[in-house]
Amino acid sequence: MNSIWLLVTSVCVFLLAYRYYSAFIAAKVLALNDSYTTPAYRCEDGREFVPTNKWVLFGHHFAAIAGAGPLVGPVLAAQYGWGPGFVWILLGSVFAGAVHDFIILFASVRHNGQSLAVIARREVGTLTGITTSLSILFIIIVALAGLAIVVVNALFKNSWGVYTIFMTIPIAIVIGLYMFKISPGSIRSGSIVGFILVMLAVVTGNYIPNSSLAGIFTLTKEQLSIALPLYGFIAAVLPVWLLLAPRDYLSSYMKIGTVLALALGIIIVQPTVNAGMTQFMNGGPIIPGPWWPYVFITIACGAISGFHSLISSGTTPKMLELESQARLIAYGGMLTEGFVAVMALISAVVLLPGDFFAINTPAAVFAKLNMPIVELNQLSALVGMDVAHRPGGAVSLAVGMAHIFSSIGGMSHLMSYWYQFAIMFEALFILTTIDAGTRVARYILQDILGTYVYAPLKQTNWWPGILITSALVTWAWGYLLYSGDVASIWPLFGVANQLLSVIALALGTTIILKVAPKKSYAWVTAAPLAFLAVTVITAGILNVGMFYRRGDMLGNINGTVSIVLIVLVIITLLDSFRAWNQLLKKDKPEGMNTEIQHVCVYNDTKPNIPS
Repeated sequence: MNSIWLLVTSVCVFLLAYRYYSAFIAAKVLALNDSYTTPAYRCEDGREFVPTNKWVLFGHHFAAIAGAGPLVGPVLAAQYGWGPGFVWILLGSVFAGAVHDFIILFASVRHNGQSLAVIARREVGTLTGITTSLSILFIIIVALAGLAIVVVNALFKNSWGVYTIFMTIPIAIVIGLYMFKISPGSIRSGSIVGFILVMLAVVTGNYIPNSSLAGIFTLTKEQLSIALPLYGFIAAVLPVWLLLAPRDYLSSYMKIGTVLALALGIIIVQPTVNAGMTQFMNGGPIIPGPWWPYVFITIACGAISGFHSLISSGTTPKMLELESQARLIAYGGMLTEGFVAVMALISAVVLLPGDFFAINTPAAVFAKLNMPIVELNQLSALVGMDVAHRPGGAVSLAVGMAHIFSSIGGMSHLMSYWYQFAIMFEALFILTTIDAGTRVARYILQDILGTYVYAPLKQTNWWPGILITSALVTWAWGYLLYSGDVASIWPLFGVANQLLSVIALALGTTIILKVAPKKSYAWVTAAPLAFLAVTVITAGILNVGMFYRRGDMLGNINGTVSIVLIVLVIITLLDSFRAWNQLLKKDKPEGMNTEIQHVCVYNDTKPNIPS
């Protein structure tokens, strides 16, 4: 089959969904209202609450949510062939993921930018608040480790890639100072300069492997497993405008531009989809379990991600200028991520099966498959490094992308540049999620410790609390990263991430029952919730058996964490059923419990903002 049909179908589905389904949710279900003063103005503090141009915020939000999931998940799920993954990406993005992100952002804006756990405590009850807080803490630590392991496998012993990624940090700081302090509002000039500097970093990186700097930027897996948590700590501590927002914004240009370029490359080259991987529908060398339920937890962020609820109730609601912009940023952002997932899937399934599995499995595992490699040696030579046996999905995606780009007339000699560009593209996706995720995890830990241990820890401007909670979070996910691998972390990440989406959809159902004019509108979140609850809990139970069969310390830890998460989610669902039963007995919507004691100073005046 020609891959162009997958591309065209996905574009049509996503455009129609944004035009009609998101408009229905915005106008009928949530009734967005721009007269409501958003937390960005009400609580403006120049640090966490910062009114931000909608396109800059879209860039930050998209960069923060679009981590490893939409890139790596579809690639790993290609083990089952293109069909199950492609259908789930389309349906999941439209009816589950985008809805999930949109409603949680709306709820957080109405709750003054508060976190998912705080909203759950106020809207459902104390029990759900506690279980949600504990679930989020476990899940986000696992998620950050799962995202980081992909970067480690892609960048170890790759000085060109490490240099390029490192250079984006000072570039982002310079652009942040320019756009927010030196010349506020200079979006266009800051964007152009930032983009040029990032591209220069890619080009100049070619000279690093043969220079005196090669030793500095050639890092082992262990060194990268220490460097990434250190970066996460710094990003969680610095003001949001200085590193996180400008870096994510610049990265979004790279991400969206690359995906569009890849789509153009697919149209020009029209590569053939290879369907020779469907013999592993009941489990294979990459994912040990059957296609149901493992396709859904493996694709993860490409269709729906609980991690997104942490961004939608973390940094984004503190920066939103107008409530109506939530539709573009949340629903539109998720559809954009779904499109990225489709591109990643195509990049994987255009590789021949033997080459695909040679990249994504250890040498000992691949030797048992008795599958011939066809173009792998040639691809390694063109890339300039051995790409075999680098599991995790990132390298096979980069090879697939580079293969498509280099197939365009006259570009084959640039394949090493295309490969490193693709590696940087993937690493930027992941690192922007790591920095935002670590910051959100810090918010959550501050809220938990401030609520139940020591009240001042809840203050987001109290430096001891900021430093202590940032250090605890980065140490926790850094430990999992340092001691784990893709086989041990990714299945746990997939289940943990999707269990959080179950919690968020349950909360979203409660929100709709409270604010929507018709109780029947609750199907918007209740339908995907029912499907995901059954699918993900089943996957979690299968994971428990798989982890304990490993017989090592990490397997026992992962198995125990899986059991704890499943129990917490079941408790949350039961408590949500109680709340729904009470709400369904009422004739009129009662509204959300937003009459709270705010920690910020109210400022209900805001300037006119161009739409």
